[in-house]
Amino acid sequence: QVQLVESGGGLVQAGDSLRLSCAASERIFRNYKMGWARQAPGKDREIVAGIGLSDDNIFYIDSVQGRFIISRDGDKNTVYLQMNNVKPEDTAVYYCAASESGGLFDTWGQGTQVTVSS
Repeated sequence: QVQLVESGGGLVQAGDSLRLSCAASERIFRNYKMGWARQAPGKDREIVAGIGLSDDNIFYIDSVQGRFIISRDGDKNTVYLQMNNVKPEDTAVYYCAASESGGLFDTWGQGTQVTVSS
């Protein structure tokens, strides 16, 4: 049963903007903390942003702070990651993530590739 489905990845140039979407099942969207992670070739997966159930507890890693924006749309059960002023080092597979406990993320989507050319 697929519960998280990402879309919106692609090939962009440095400085461009891109918006990733994650369509979640209603059960997950209503009860889980949500986030986005990424994994670049040869590197470990890292959480880049997270958002709580009530649009609270928003956080970003330092490297995307001020450029990326995470948000939730309750009407569409969808979480977004708005990526602005992208850089080549943002190139990675981006995964939607969810956490029922509010702690570590333990539910993942299939991923969407983002490639930023210089």
